[in-house]
Amino acid sequence: MPDLLLELRSEEIPARMQRKAAGDLRKMLTDGLVEAGLTYEAAREYWTPRRLALDIRGLTARSKDIREEIKGPSTTAPEQAVQGFLRKAGLSSIADAHVHSDPKKGDFYVAHIVKPGRAAEEIIAELVPGIIRNFPWPKSMRWGPASAKPGSLRWVRPLQSIVCTFGPETEEPVVVDFEIDGVRSGNVTYGHRFHAPGPITVRRFDDYVAKLEAAKVVLDADRRKEIILADARNTAFANGLDLVEDEGLLEEVSGLVEWPVVLMGEFEQDFLTIPGEVIRLTIRANQKCFVTRPQGAGENLSNRFILVANIEATDDGKEIAYGNGKVVRARLSDALYFWKTDQGDLPDLDQLKESAEKFGLDLKKPLDQRMARLDHLNVTFHAKLGTQGARVERIKQLAQELAPTVAKSISPLAGEMAGRPERVAAREAPTPVARGSVGALREATPSVAFGDISPSRGEITALVARAAVLAKADLQTEVVGEFPELQGAMGRKYALLQSEHPSVAAAAEEHYKPQGPSDRVPTDPVSVAVALADKLDTLTGFWAIDEKPTGSKDPFALRRAALGVVRILIENRIRLALTSVFAKAFASFKGGADQSSDLLAFFHDRLKVYLRDQGARYDLIDAVITPQSDDLLQIVRRVEALGSLLDTEDGKNLLAGTKRAANILAAEEKKKTLIAETVEPALFREDAEKKLYAAVNQAEKEAGQAIQNEDFSAAMLALSVLREPVDSLFGGVLVNDEDQAVRANRLALLARIRAATDQVADFSKIVG
Repeated sequence: MPDLLLELRSEEIPARMQRKAAGDLRKMLTDGLVEAGLTYEAAREYWTPRRLALDIRGLTARSKDIREEIKGPSTTAPEQAVQGFLRKAGLSSIADAHVHSDPKKGDFYVAHIVKPGRAAEEIIAELVPGIIRNFPWPKSMRWGPASAKPGSLRWVRPLQSIVCTFGPETEEPVVVDFEIDGVRSGNVTYGHRFHAPGPITVRRFDDYVAKLEAAKVVLDADRRKEIILADARNTAFANGLDLVEDEGLLEEVSGLVEWPVVLMGEFEQDFLTIPGEVIRLTIRANQKCFVTRPQGAGENLSNRFILVANIEATDDGKEIAYGNGKVVRARLSDALYFWKTDQGDLPDLDQLKESAEKFGLDLKKPLDQRMARLDHLNVTFHAKLGTQGARVERIKQLAQELAPTVAKSISPLAGEMAGRPERVAAREAPTPVARGSVGALREATPSVAFGDISPSRGEITALVARAAVLAKADLQTEVVGEFPELQGAMGRKYALLQSEHPSVAAAAEEHYKPQGPSDRVPTDPVSVAVALADKLDTLTGFWAIDEKPTGSKDPFALRRAALGVVRILIENRIRLALTSVFAKAFASFKGGADQSSDLLAFFHDRLKVYLRDQGARYDLIDAVITPQSDDLLQIVRRVEALGSLLDTEDGKNLLAGTKRAANILAAEEKKKTLIAETVEPALFREDAEKKLYAAVNQAEKEAGQAIQNEDFSAAMLALSVLREPVDSLFGGVLVNDEDQAVRANRLALLARIRAATDQVADFSKIVG
């Protein structure tokens, strides 16, 4: 079977575009080949900064002939119908059609169409130019004299050559000939721009790879990554250092070089006074280099960095390393200036007094000054939601409202706060929901609505208020202005520098968490209260102005914020009546509508996503959630208890009996059959009725009490005793008795079964 080699060589392609572009090229070409009637055994894409390449193996040499029949009108049909048939079939005369007979319909015309197969080279020559012209680059350009003409070729960078060869291993491949805007396909490519700039004639993929390697080009991007990572680790180790690995940077750097050469540079020790995160980002963003740390030195960085060159220099890279070091030193000088400036006084302190008084800020402290400036400058959060200062005030109020509930739920911490606050930041996280089960969430405090809270005047509430006020202050720092991705992390560092409580400092960083499914959840009660307030303010605010996620569009990351609230509440075992929270939060937006019910439904959707990821059954989630369910932890515990019940034989049989009762009731209600309002024991004729009636009375009472006590496992256990009497009823009693009064009474008994189980779940929604 023949193989196809395609290479599109151009000026340097931006690293961030290469992987996707190579995948797009493979998909577009293979889809086109299959649509044209060809098949292939395997296809793989490759890329370097200057080329996209495809290796397609086992491609059929020719598409199959296509034979089809097009049925036409009756032989007695009017001329207009006949002419329409000829146009559809592509026939010039009705004499070219065949006549078929049908015993019922009589004679009718049929066109026998034969479309001969086409050579693969012809199909490829037709496909590739169209793919090149319509390639989905995020950005593209025109170049040269032809760029002035309408419809001229656009490519990410000037396209320089095309290799396209086709043929079996046992024969000399042919060049698939085509031309696009003056670039004609051939079998000639070029190696490394500096080491091997001359032409290279290639035949098929194997010798193409070998000749490129000899010309200092490593075609496989994953192999380039392996080379860079291995050489970087070895270089660092040889100098008594460990490489600080960075997968994103590794991917980017592998897209900047065709022949990776790892070198080491250095900068002055004095720059190590800058926080490691700032050093790392400065070197990463400006020079695409990796940082290192002394072996066994924890998080402390060294003053040496790893860079990746694209050439083998005659001086072993000394000048390259020196030049990179000069740029790194200049960038770190800027970072050091930002770092020191952020710790000094602002020049406009006199103008910040009003804002400082509003938030209770101490203008002797640098971070307080930055928060005062954030408010003073009226920095906009959102055009319809006001300023950052107004938002901070809302978050503060909401966080203070949440603080007692959070502290009560995270009980081990509440005692530590007063006596040993230094232990707060180091507290171990609670056991999260286990993968594959909903479990281990049994000991939670009662749900608290805002109407029941009397905010504490104690330390935890004061710390929450202070943390909420300082949480956004680092947005006005120079370092965060230069590196926005460090917001929160720098707030924590600056808070510690001005001797804030460790929990206040932690909250400056952790209130943004979790920022994704793999990010950790905050566990310090101060961080938890501020994180909840921050996310709930965002959600209620955008709901109030009707800026909700639609379809795949979620520009304000509201799904992520809601999932963050879900995870914080569940993984910290916090009971919270969300409806009360929403009402309080919506009230803080003047003129905004209270959309609590719609927002609660949105939370239900996020909770379902979370629980399904943990392995919970979708039908059990649907069975316990009602439109009014506003305590997410209670929903989780109900799902867990229901799942445990249904894992037992009693639970499975109870489900079957309950669903049978519900189905009978639904059918009779649809027929408007009389159902008694209450069960009358005097109408019982069978012992099974009496036993079931007694069991329902007992189960209803015990399950109701267990639910009131928040013990859902006990509630399920109470219902499980219904299994045997329900089975007995359906095994020996005819519900639809001829006596109308008896039938109505028995249907009422079935209604009691449904009502008893509905206390804990809607069994009709459970599959099985």
